[in-house]
Formats: sequence, structure tokens, C-alpha cells
Amino acid sequence: MRSDLMKKGPEKAPHRSLFKAMGYTREEIDRPLIGIANSFNEIIPGHIHLDKISQAVKAGVRMAGGTPIEFSTIGVCDGIAMNHDGMRYSLASRELIADSVEVMAMAHPFDGLVLIPNCDKIIPGMIMAAFRLNIPSLVVSGGPMLAGRVGRRPVDLISVFEGVGALKAGTIAEQDLDELEDSACPGCGSCAGMFTANSMNCLSEALGLALPGNGTIPAVSAARYRLAKMAGMRIVDLVRNNMKPRDLITLTSFENAIAVDMALGCSTNTVLHVPAIAHEAGFKLDLDLFNTISAKTPHLCSLRPGGPYFLEDLNAAGGVLGVMKELAKIGAIHLEAQTVTGCTVGKNLESVTRVDHDVIRPVDNPYHAQGGIAILYGNLAPQGAVVKQSAVAPEMLQRTGRARVFESEQDAANAILSGAIQPGDVVVIRYEGPKGGPGMQEMLTPTAAIIGMNLGKDVALITDGRFSGGTQGAAIGHVSPEAAAGGPIALVEEGDRIAIDIPGKKLELLVDEATLESRRAAWRPKPPRVGHGYLARYAQMVTSGATGAVLSQ
Repeated sequence: MRSDLMKKGPEKAPHRSLFKAMGYTREEIDRPLIGIANSFNEIIPGHIHLDKISQAVKAGVRMAGGTPIEFSTIGVCDGIAMNHDGMRYSLASRELIADSVEVMAMAHPFDGLVLIPNCDKIIPGMIMAAFRLNIPSLVVSGGPMLAGRVGRRPVDLISVFEGVGALKAGTIAEQDLDELEDSACPGCGSCAGMFTANSMNCLSEALGLALPGNGTIPAVSAARYRLAKMAGMRIVDLVRNNMKPRDLITLTSFENAIAVDMALGCSTNTVLHVPAIAHEAGFKLDLDLFNTISAKTPHLCSLRPGGPYFLEDLNAAGGVLGVMKELAKIGAIHLEAQTVTGCTVGKNLESVTRVDHDVIRPVDNPYHAQGGIAILYGNLAPQGAVVKQSAVAPEMLQRTGRARVFESEQDAANAILSGAIQPGDVVVIRYEGPKGGPGMQEMLTPTAAIIGMNLGKDVALITDGRFSGGTQGAAIGHVSPEAAAGGPIALVEEGDRIAIDIPGKKLELLVDEATLESRRAAWRPKPPRVGHGYLARYAQMVTSGATGAVLSQ
């Protein structure tokens, strides 16, 4: 066993003595030692119950003859970090989480790992570590939050963000916003729509690194705890059979995950996280692959924020396997791909007996013929930009508008909420990329304000930053190269015309090349916003959003 490095032979008597100091018996030490990476804390609703999930995982490990050993990682709540300097730390935390799991599993050579995340950067960070370490591993998340209710109307966290804009627009009263605040988040779990956390939990299942149900079983359901026990039992089998992530998960597995991403209409943040995970797995995923798979993958599910359904609805309708079962009908899924269940995807799909076609449309009657995400290119984004096309109003799919330029998210949010943005404007927020932010802030406050003020069919937003999974509308992010790297978005001036063509996959600044060259010659880098601490080091090492914002070696 890998753990023999710290427990076997007379020379490891001091090591065993330290285990015994914590109450471990010799029998427990002799068993497979399973690291339980638990991101429980008391600041994230999606994580507040992970102590109980961990107890269920540990029970499963013990039932299967292993010894569970729990350790913790950090975690950021994107909703609470939103719209202040805390958001700069969110994406950057992904690398710290990956590093911390690596440190723990190398300093204490566990035989296997169960990863217990539930929210935005924690999920990809832990999966990145699993591929980097390449020891038997699987993911079991804490599950999605149920939708809240205002009267009979289902609501979620995004309803509250949009309510702020509606209050500013005068379409709701303060007591309405208070009611939303009290009702939108009814309990533990990752926020209830197809936002980033739930997107990544669903994709971990589609990738083959989590058991069926991981992405959709509600946090408060007893089935979630049964799943956790099954995960604990399964990891011991993976260890005994030496089934490692890089042995199981191949490029076809990643293509399956991207296909499910497109069918579900997942968060644009998946275009950061999936390439970053692939990087750790030894694959290079070009952004063009997202367009290639999107072109042949229909959009089957209309989930919040773009549609009426929540994760609890998707779970009841057949879950991720139900979506894959539909996609398999048109050959959009690689059925031979292996999974941590010990079976192929095709074998797993045999368990699907019912799919609710109200929630998961049949492939011959999709919401859209193409997938939920599109990558746009043009002189404004030579290396690409990302949009959740399934959440864009038809009126905004092709639009030319007047640039309104802001150097920070806060300035743009203030302008929108004060009524300074008018129909036909294209809000440009720059110097918010991985380096320039630093940390590539999510722009949920301005995008939710646009929707809340009824401008979603009239105003677009373009940024080198990124968006919450809860964003809807013509919100185009990850513009690369970013402004801090001298990308064309740094050259946009107030009043310039910008052409958006989402079906044509184009994003163009309608300024002649001679003028752009003159502006380029006059451009000078801005001084760093942060000059010390982790963010300063992160800004020096982080790469482009087009490559997943991974750190350079």
C-alpha cells in the first residue's frame, strides 16, 4: 500500500506511535488509509452540512474495511464574496485548494482520497489535485439547495440579486426585497440553479469521477447520505484494484463532460475549470473544442438562471444520467468511457428507466439545436471570449451597440444602478482579468442589475473578467488577451461601436486597424492593484483565461 511509506516496518515505529497518540489501533493502521478532504466550514451554505456528509463517507470506508482520515481545505462563498475585494480571491482560491490537497496527500501518503466539495472553486480545485496526485480518488459533493418560495413562486439567490435592480428600477418595494432575502435560500446546499457549483458537480459525474446522482440529489435528501456511504465503500474498492484517475479518465471522458455541459446549459465558468482540470490530467483542451461539441450537441434543459427549472427538478427527471441517455441516442456520448463505478458509461446508462421530457427535452425537440455555451472570436477577442448563449434573449444574439467603458466592476455597477446605462449600450468592464483584477472577479452585481432593471433585451456586457453561473443575458466574459496583458479590450474607447454575433461566433470592435494601431502604441500597462500577499504572487504566475487561468510552472 502507498501508506506503507509511513506505517510499515520496525523503522516506522515512531510513525505508528503518533497514529496511536490519536487513538488509532494497529488494526486500523494496517488497513488502507483513505484521506477524506472535507471543505466543511461555517461561511458557505453549500458547506455547512459537509461535516455530516463526511461522517457518512467515513462510515462507508469503515464498512468496506478501510480507515478514514479526515482533513480540511479552505473555501470561498462566491455569493458572500461578491461585489467587494473578497471576490478577487475566489478564482485564486482554486489553486490553493489543489495545492493543499496535494500537500496533505504527499506529506501523509494516503492510499486513496474521497473529495468532499460543494461550491464553485472548491470542486475543480479538488479534482485538479486528484489528477495531479493520480492516486485512487472520487468526488462526493454536498448536493444542491432546494428552491425557495415566495408564495407559490420558486426563487433562488439570483432572484435576490435581480431584486436589487428591480428595487432601483422601482418595480418592487423594499418589503418585497426583504421577503426575497428571507425566502430565496431555504437551507443548506449549493445554490439551487445550474450555477457554477452545480455545473461542476454535474460535470464531475459526467466525467466519470463521481457516482451517479452526485450532481443532482438535493443536499437535504437522505439519498445524499446514502450516496456518501456508497462513495466511502467504493473508494476502498478503487484502492484495492489500484484504479487511478489518469487510468480511468481519458480525453473521451472530457468530451462527454463538455457534451453534458452543452446539453445542461452550464455556467461559463466551466470553460475555465474543465481546461484547468484537463491540464492536470495531461491533456490540452483548446477552446475550439467547446464550439465543436456545442455545434453537434442540442441544449436539452432550461434550468435557472435561463429557464424555469431547478436542480431538484433535474434530479427527479432523471439527473445527469438521464441527460446522457438522451445524448447517447445521437452518438454525442462516448459509451465506452470508464467511470469510478467500475463500469463504462454505457453500462451505467442501463440503470436509467425513466426520463421526464418536460425537464429533459428529447434530442429531437431541444430548446436549441446547439449547446448552451459559445466561444466568440474577433479583433476584440483574438484568443476567445465566452457567452452562455442559452441564457441570451433572442433580441441580443446579434447586436451592434455603443461602448460604455469602465475600468472596474464597481464603477460599472454604480452606473447601471444609477440609470446611466441606456438601451443600445454595450457595457465594457476591463482590467478585471486573471492578472488585471487580479483574480478575475465575477460580475453578478452588474449583470443582475441589468436584468432587474429590465434592460436584458437591450444592453450587453463585455469583460475580461468572468460571470457567476447565475448570470443571464448578453454577458460575454473571459475576453482574451485581457486588458492587463495589452489585449484589444484595453484599446476600446467610449462611444466605439461593437458588433456582437453569437450565432456567427464573432465579437468585433468596429474601429479601423490604423486607429487601433495608434491606440496600441500609446497604451501603457496600469500599475498592479495589489502589491503584496497571495494575490500579488497569483497575478505574477496566472495565465490567460483562454487557457483556464492555470498557474505557470
